[in-house]
Order: sequence, then C-alpha cells, then structure tokens
Amino acid sequence: MTDEMVISIGSEAIKTIIYLAGPLLLAAMCVGLMVSVLQAVTQINESTLTFIPKMVAVVLVLAVMSPWMLEVLKNYASEVLGGAGGIIR
Repeated sequence: MTDEMVISIGSEAIKTIIYLAGPLLLAAMCVGLMVSVLQAVTQINESTLTFIPKMVAVVLVLAVMSPWMLEVLKNYASEVLGGAGGIIR
C-alpha cells in the first residue's frame, strides 16, 4: 500500500462524508437561521424553540435524500472493497 493509495482512500472518504452530511447540515442551518430571525423579530427569547423545527427539517431531508445517500455510500463501499485486492498487495 503506497502513500498515494492511502491519501486517495482518505480523500474519497472525506468527500463521501461531506456529500452525505452536507444536505442534513444545510437544512439544519437554514431552519436555525430562519427561527433565529423569527425570534429576533418577535423578541422571543426561548432557546429551546429551535430544536423541534431543526429535527423535523433533518428528518424530512433524510427521508427525501436517503435513496441518493444510499447510492453514494454504496458506490464508495464498492469502490473501496472492490479495490481491496490491490490495497493488500
């Protein structure tokens, strides 16, 4: 196993993690920003108000994006496991 192979596997793993977590984090960030603006406009100082909308948004995005996320994860796993013979040598 060469250094290039390790760097390649690591960079692909990081890209896959970003692809999988990105939509969920983006949805949580957008909902949190909207709730924060709503709290600022209405002067509601309730810190627990953001949790439920964020959880709902993340679950909805997960439900919608799960087929694509599973496809990305399957492609990464098949690429890594398919090349395992070359990695071991």
